[in-house]
Amino acid sequence: MKAGNNQTCAGSGPYLRAERTTRQVMLEVCISLVPALMGTVYFFGIRALSLTALSAAVCVLTEYCWQKAAKKPVTAFDFSAVVTGMLLAFNMPVTVPPWALAAAGVFSILAVKQMFGGIGNNFVNPALMGRLLVMVAWPSAVMQYAAPRTADAMSSATILGTVKSGTDTGYSYFQMLIGEVPGAMGETSKLLLLAGFVYLCWRGIVNAEAALTYIATVTVLTFVFGPQGLFTGDILLNLLGGGLILGGCYMLTDYVFVSRKGRLLYAVTAGILTAAIRIFSVYPEGICFGILTANCLAGLLSMLYTKHVYGTEKTGRKERK
Repeated sequence: MKAGNNQTCAGSGPYLRAERTTRQVMLEVCISLVPALMGTVYFFGIRALSLTALSAAVCVLTEYCWQKAAKKPVTAFDFSAVVTGMLLAFNMPVTVPPWALAAAGVFSILAVKQMFGGIGNNFVNPALMGRLLVMVAWPSAVMQYAAPRTADAMSSATILGTVKSGTDTGYSYFQMLIGEVPGAMGETSKLLLLAGFVYLCWRGIVNAEAALTYIATVTVLTFVFGPQGLFTGDILLNLLGGGLILGGCYMLTDYVFVSRKGRLLYAVTAGILTAAIRIFSVYPEGICFGILTANCLAGLLSMLYTKHVYGTEKTGRKERK
């Protein structure tokens, strides 16, 4: 998630101002993630808490050291790095080696966020890029999922991975909803993620329309193009069995576009890409690749609709006589 602050920007031109600062917005996001964090500690043990704390600390420290070394204003304590660290940990299994998680945190902050100018300027989601780094460099580190309330790693991937291989999951929809399933630390309890998301909506931090559009696009397409033919997909399985709610509610960036049309176009594009990966590839999830690809296409997507310039009359409005 990204957000700007309410400080005056250099240069001339109209700017939208808000009462909330970046620190306030990011603190609200951290608060919203607490229920899911408590849930993952319940299901996967205290190691989940220590890994999340490690990830957040590495991200904050990396941002602080870089800004000090580059002699830039220090914004490492505005909670944006904490959010990145928490989301990065949430995208990892509890069995991930601490060194791999730390390396992903450094990469997310340094290469993805700070190298592009800091918060609001990175063109892709830093946490997802951190996960992608581990997937490419050390794939075994993110492919061993632990069963809830055990220390045993499973040979299969998430629920979706099990279904993809043609095996019955052995878990009910209710277990998927509350989080009593193998998976990444933060994606398991959909109920707690939704509770945090409702809090963000209540506080006016996120745009629920974009998140719901993304989630609906994926569930509809995976239902229509099901494994046994048209209209044979399992809606609840695709909704609750993987990281769709985590991706839609927390990883899909609402701030890429200002206009409603732009946000919805971006959400639909990310949804189509995610669904296509789930349906046509051997990879069962698709959230990481779908959202990151949509991030990269944001500039192209912005060319597909007419943007209104503040201070000018909207196109199509009849001139007054």
